Amino acid sequence: MTTQLMPEAELQALLDEASALTPDERVTRFLSRDVALPHAGGTAVLITLDNGEDHTKPNTLGPRSLSLYNDALNAALARDDVAAIAITGKPFILAAGADLKALGGLTGRDQAVTIARIGHAVFDKLHTSPVPTFAFINGLALGGGLEISLHAQYRTVSKAAAGIALPECFLGLLPGWGGTYLLPNLIGPDHAVTVIIENALSQNKMLVGPQVAALGIADAIFDGADFLADSLDWAGRVVAGEITVTRPEIDRGEGWDAAVERGRRFADQKTSGAAPAPYRALDLIAAAKTADRVSAYAGEDQGLADLIMSEELRSSLYAFDLVQRRAKKPAGAPEPWLARPVTKVGVVGAGLMAGQLALLFLRRLEVPVIISDLDAERVTRGIGYVHSEIDKLLGKRRISSDHANRFKALLSGTTEHADYADCDFVIEAVFEELAVKKEVFASLEKHVSDACVLATNTSSLSVSAMAADLARPERVVGFHFFNPVAVLPLLEVIRGTATDDETTATALSVAKSLKKNAVLVKDAPAFVVNRLLIRTTAVITKAVDDGTPVEVADAALRPLGLPMPPFVLLQLVGPAVALHVTETLHAAFGERYPVSTNLQALVAARKPGIYDVTAEGKPYVSEETRALMTVGDSPSTAAELRTRVENALAEEIGLMLAEGVVAAPMDIDLCLILGAGWPFHLGGITPYLDRSGVSERVLGQRFLPKGVATLP
Repeated sequence: MTTQLMPEAELQALLDEASALTPDERVTRFLSRDVALPHAGGTAVLITLDNGEDHTKPNTLGPRSLSLYNDALNAALARDDVAAIAITGKPFILAAGADLKALGGLTGRDQAVTIARIGHAVFDKLHTSPVPTFAFINGLALGGGLEISLHAQYRTVSKAAAGIALPECFLGLLPGWGGTYLLPNLIGPDHAVTVIIENALSQNKMLVGPQVAALGIADAIFDGADFLADSLDWAGRVVAGEITVTRPEIDRGEGWDAAVERGRRFADQKTSGAAPAPYRALDLIAAAKTADRVSAYAGEDQGLADLIMSEELRSSLYAFDLVQRRAKKPAGAPEPWLARPVTKVGVVGAGLMAGQLALLFLRRLEVPVIISDLDAERVTRGIGYVHSEIDKLLGKRRISSDHANRFKALLSGTTEHADYADCDFVIEAVFEELAVKKEVFASLEKHVSDACVLATNTSSLSVSAMAADLARPERVVGFHFFNPVAVLPLLEVIRGTATDDETTATALSVAKSLKKNAVLVKDAPAFVVNRLLIRTTAVITKAVDDGTPVEVADAALRPLGLPMPPFVLLQLVGPAVALHVTETLHAAFGERYPVSTNLQALVAARKPGIYDVTAEGKPYVSEETRALMTVGDSPSTAAELRTRVENALAEEIGLMLAEGVVAAPMDIDLCLILGAGWPFHLGGITPYLDRSGVSERVLGQRFLPKGVATLP
């Protein structure tokens, strides 16, 4: 047994003080019951976390919840007939960590330090308990939910458990209730850096039960069906001395330092130093090599408090709220009951994008899907692509063999639009040319029912223009996916001037069934994401045309911590697509979107982008590519170029809001987060432009009120 971190009277006073700050907290209860451990293990107190809600509202840990946890632990520890203490959660969920709403409501650093100290003091009672303590990880365990488990002396995990992670660095925080100290000292710094830094910064990658056991976070793993009974049986054996848990010795030599340096390189790659959280976490992991637990926790207190009172965290909490709330209820959406059922889907086209769409509809809707193209050879190739992707999913055990066979059976092909007659939803994924798309819709209208939705996956063309010559233009809607379709969660759902509520509601319902987050967008050139990305690329490309070195231009936005530099993004999208969208926007908006002669030259030369790649995978500009380019003698510095990009984005967003392209600035931010992978620490784009003074400089006003996505 070791000394408690804080006298009980002081802890209780801090709990009372903090609880008064969060009157609206959704309280998690800690329900205690006695359990007779098998194998003569004695009596265990089993504490179950339960907020009284269903699985859609996981347990969270705010000050009032922590006060109840403290009471439950004190009651168990005060008894002399208790042989062990164990914690677990309500069905499928242990806890989703700290109450983020409560953190966002803190107005002073002292309050943030108090929250950090409370968590340490309460959680640590499992660590200092004179009787063995156990955590039974039965499901979702994020952040503080996993840290509760790390404080226990022993852990089991369900094979069925999913959503286990320390995601704090993704949100602009650090695992500040023991995670940066306990995890590396349990599983070693190399694995700890993977969990705390790499997984968090890789779009919040999470672990499942078998991975948790393999890493050594859990000492035993059991099937989900009998998880609690098996965990109690195992705990009884531990208490009775029948099982002795041994853990590998942690290497505290050069490997510890190497793991931390690997984490720093990864953080540089992902955030370019723009987000402080991963670096503070790495400092604490480095200190955990030699620190005692009291000093380590004191370091976490200070690091957590600094981050809670940072602008980056407020932007992250704003972004998190957008994704969790606004993305699920698109602004301006018609009533959901207007949506019509979709029992069969058609995809016009059999190329790569069409294949991705067909696979997504098969997996999520599990209804018949028919694809078509100009000839049987193309159709056969398209079906072959979908079948191969299904086989890959089966090989990775992402789907069962029954599902694989079912999906293949549901897919068919044709060369005749008449075969779409019984479809309820048909989406075209053909060449990005207005005349071609109009011709497709005109042909489809001859065959499909009046209730069938006709959707277009256009990235920039007018939905209204596509529908203009149809007898039923009200059934046409934009349904713009982002590449790769299976990964990026955004769907821009575009209402044309004639699109009716039933069509819009059906499109939004389908988007939800596809597990995509829809943003409702007015029919305007390039909609939201592409309009802003192309405006950015246009400014960067013009700077290169004027004489700025490619390497300088591509690094200009690095301090923002964007997911990839502009010319790397160009490589991913392809110069031809970028040129097409730029020309569309130039026709609509003029010189805000200049058409680069160098971009035209890349397309004419069939170049995949500005960069070629070395054998080692390093991008470079070849002499052949440089010879294609004509540049001026007016180069810009990276700082000058970044300022021009920021000004251009503020101007364009201001115009989009004035045009009513979306309902509010929050929708702009949501689009960039979900459709372009912009990091949470920026909050999308408008919080960044507000806090850096750009929006007021360009537009004379902020996009968001003070205190929204920024410190009070």
